[in-house]
Amino acid sequence: MREIVLINITGEDRPGLTAAITGVLAQRGVNILDIGQAVIHDTLSFGILIEIPGEEGASAVLKDVLFMGYELGQQVRFTPVSEADYEQWVAGQGKPRHIVTLLTRKVSAEQLHRVSSITAKYGLNIDQIDRLSGRRPLDMPDELGKGCIEFSVRGEPDDPAALRAEFLSVAQALNVDIAFQRDSVFRRNRRLAVFDMDSTLIEAEVIDELAKAAGVGEQVAAITERAMRGELDFRASFTERLALLRGLPESALAEIGAQLRLTEGAEVLFTELKRLGYKTAILSGGFTYFARQLQARLGIDYVFANELQIIDGQLTGVAVEPIVDAQRKADLLRQLAEQEGLRLEQTIAVGDGANDLPMLGLAGLGVAFRAKPLVKQSAKQAISTLGLDGILYLLGYRDRDGAARAEP
Repeated sequence: MREIVLINITGEDRPGLTAAITGVLAQRGVNILDIGQAVIHDTLSFGILIEIPGEEGASAVLKDVLFMGYELGQQVRFTPVSEADYEQWVAGQGKPRHIVTLLTRKVSAEQLHRVSSITAKYGLNIDQIDRLSGRRPLDMPDELGKGCIEFSVRGEPDDPAALRAEFLSVAQALNVDIAFQRDSVFRRNRRLAVFDMDSTLIEAEVIDELAKAAGVGEQVAAITERAMRGELDFRASFTERLALLRGLPESALAEIGAQLRLTEGAEVLFTELKRLGYKTAILSGGFTYFARQLQARLGIDYVFANELQIIDGQLTGVAVEPIVDAQRKADLLRQLAEQEGLRLEQTIAVGDGANDLPMLGLAGLGVAFRAKPLVKQSAKQAISTLGLDGILYLLGYRDRDGAARAEP
């Protein structure tokens, strides 16, 4: 009669341990039903579920494993598993899987407690926990740190909307970001990323900077703020703001362009996306003049933004049609996906304003980046704590996968 046994091995990690243990099992003709291994601070946790054929005595097999464990300085524990329990475990493999990603400047026990408590509350079982961020020096200032913990969970939440709402509430209370997404083949096979520009790729709303140069800064900034919150239609507010810039010298564009700062993490993100084979695009309600500068700097493939009309060296206060508004952003995302031969599930969209919501909802991964409350609540995912490179964590990317560490 066959027997099923779970073997747990713990102790100081050392080369050759897995080979030694499986070598003992191989000599006895044992079958492997499941296996997992993790190392935390040079301490090994190794689990292996085995099926011992009826002709082999379980006691002899386990005795050999125990003796090998002793020689290697490891603690060994055996747990018998009934066939009924094993079959129940097998039946559970068809359950949906999700990924919960915690993004923070510094990981704390309180953060992990709150995330794990919520997953349990909604009927999800944690199968695996991984640290995606790199090792953190003890004296690193919190504002410079990056922490990411990924939970692989099994099951379907009892109330997905309530789960997301609770994650968002905890994220705001603890100043962290918590992403919840289905674990699918598309999550690991995305190939197109599109971005808003103003307050997403750069730390400014360019139209506000132009307005300051034109002496109408406060008027335009107030309209911009209301539009970003979703209180005003983008096209109407855009036309109103742009009209206030009439007569601004074209030379002001170069002066403002030279002062624009990239958002934290932008260069790292685009370096890695390019290395991973992504196509990238700017889909912006801002202006082509500045988007082209970013395209050259970051190696972006496509740019769609608004063209300022300039006559006799001065802005006329209007833009050349078609205007890139919320619907056009979504249409462009769909168009680019088709052009690249991709499904929408393989796309990423990132933005901060209400006019980004249609494309965020259309993309396989829509990320509200340092966005207004309405946008954060409406988007699939939100990042406010880390820089743009935090998006890489949502793809399962580890710090050690970075370009600087990827070369052999």
